[in-house]
Amino acid sequence: MNYRIVADSSVDIKEINYSVPFFTVPLKIITAEREYIDTSELDGGKMAEELRRYKGKSRSSCPNPDEYISAFGDADRVFCVTITSGLSGSCNAARAAAKEYEAAHPDRRVEVIDSLSTGPECALTVERIAELLDSGCDFDEICGRISEYKEKTGLLFALESLHNLAANGRVNPIVAKLSGLLGIRVVGKASDKGTLEIVEKSRGRSAAISSLFGLMEREGYSGGRVRIHHTKNPEAAASLRSLILGKYPEATVTVGTTGGLCSFYAELGGVLVGFEKK
Repeated sequence: MNYRIVADSSVDIKEINYSVPFFTVPLKIITAEREYIDTSELDGGKMAEELRRYKGKSRSSCPNPDEYISAFGDADRVFCVTITSGLSGSCNAARAAAKEYEAAHPDRRVEVIDSLSTGPECALTVERIAELLDSGCDFDEICGRISEYKEKTGLLFALESLHNLAANGRVNPIVAKLSGLLGIRVVGKASDKGTLEIVEKSRGRSAAISSLFGLMEREGYSGGRVRIHHTKNPEAAASLRSLILGKYPEATVTVGTTGGLCSFYAELGGVLVGFEKK
């Protein structure tokens, strides 16, 4: 059986250390002056710096069904992980692609997984699928186990600016105005419905990271796998990693950078955390 894992580029990983083939489908960030395509060649942090200086409007654009079909290739079985349908049309495009792909190839199957999240939590899902495939699990078994796994992971964030989220209708503009004022950072999470929920406001980076760690534990973290992705903020990522390992020394904590789509919405200084719950 020919398997393949596909994800849109919000997953913020370009390759996986498993035997199954992995492909990403790029989202885009569009301004009046330039179109950024979220591939491995795009420097998300540099893009975020350029967009901070840019005074015009900017927006994101999801892949179309044809791009997904191209990524499915000739696979007999495909697992396709997308950014939350609560914030993007990427999942709907993937579902349309899956329907067309299966109609053209009745012996093939595509499982589209609405992450109800983005970034590092999506990365955890992709890696778990790959682990299950490498362990010999079949398609139907993995579909069931990934549905259960999604209930045991979470996404948290600490952001210094909500400008792009507010400008694109993802958060309340009134809440957005508070972020960045007098050093205020917002700490929040992906809700069960796949939207962004602001939980706390902290003054300064250090307080925001402490709040983020406390929220992780309240959400069910007690050791296990963690992925930290940041936008030009390695100090904050390292600080959070130290807090986690200081209390849970057996935890597996991976630090990486945000790609184009997550850099656009997290903006400079943003930190995203995907983690396994109890």
